[in-house]
Amino acid sequence: MKHALVKDHIIQTASNLFYQNGYNLTGINEIIKEAGIAKATLYNHFKSKEDICIAYLQHKNSAFITEIKAFVAEREKGEERILALFDYLDLFFNTKNFNGCWCINTISEIPKKNTTIRAKILKQKHSLIDYITQLIKGNLEAVSAEKSEAIAKQVYLLYESAISESYLQDDIWPIHSAKTICKQLI
Repeated sequence: MKHALVKDHIIQTASNLFYQNGYNLTGINEIIKEAGIAKATLYNHFKSKEDICIAYLQHKNSAFITEIKAFVAEREKGEERILALFDYLDLFFNTKNFNGCWCINTISEIPKKNTTIRAKILKQKHSLIDYITQLIKGNLEAVSAEKSEAIAKQVYLLYESAISESYLQDDIWPIHSAKTICKQLI
């Protein structure tokens, strides 16, 4: 297998394991076994489990951003594009392997002093807020830039709590409730 393909295979394997089993409960040996590679091969691509975690976070976020942007763009311009964030969550919840937010799951497992992983997660969350801000600016008329940012942060909190609570409750009602609150907000 080519170098890049092997690395992608390791990332995909680790991503599945981290997302389903958790970062702390997934060991290097399990990743090696599931990927069907030698230990030296894994360490040829990644120096540490933390480096694999960073690649996992990037992998999950890249796929998520691509999917949600495409999903939202299919909606009619206006409030429907903003509300589509919650429709996307509805689909996400109904996938067979829904296990909540990979960022929140990971951050809950690492020590607070782990600034490398924390910084990666914060960057991804800030990017999501930026995306929602652009949605607000582009789809709500007569809303100032300052107001757009404030609304985006509120929508972001609804979005994040909807994911966490739907996972905790093992039910879709938190997503539907968050969408209803978002309608009132916008």
